[in-house]
Amino acid sequence: MKKELILIRIGLKIKELREEKNISQQDLAAACNFEKSNMSRIEAGRTNLTIGTLLKIAERLKVRLVNLVDVEENN
Repeated sequence: MKKELILIRIGLKIKELREEKNISQQDLAAACNFEKSNMSRIEAGRTNLTIGTLLKIAERLKVRLVNLVDVEENN
């Protein structure tokens, strides 16, 4: 799977989990100590995420890291 597609799917997963928990993009960004514009780029799949960034988001969403990155087509 292409890197760009994986980043888009991870971004969509983050957005989906955030919305399920009724957390605004601004609030999640603030909790992660990011600018809202950075969170917007993450959710749109337009930035290459580090493990540290993914861990911070997973912690704030109270999910396991694997929940953010398990985005392959057969899942």
